[in-house]
Amino acid sequence: MTNFLSDTSPEAEAMLYELLRRASPARKLEMVGELNATVRLLAMAGLRQRHPQADEAELRRRLADLLLGPELARRAYGPLPEEAENDK
Repeated sequence: MTNFLSDTSPEAEAMLYELLRRASPARKLEMVGELNATVRLLAMAGLRQRHPQADEAELRRRLADLLLGPELARRAYGPLPEEAENDK
């Protein structure tokens, strides 16, 4: 078996994979949901750091850019504030 986790012993990695294999489909979906929530929290933290002047609505709009791509996010949620300013 190939060791994919460089900071984990082969024995611990084998145990992790066994636990994942034994997990119910519902538990696996729950873990995916938890990972998605964590990714969103990390993305929002990065956006807050890059755009400290932005309010929560703008940050959520910028998150949509990351998740959907700029074109679809613009079509779904409208332009970002600086884009709206340029359109005037």
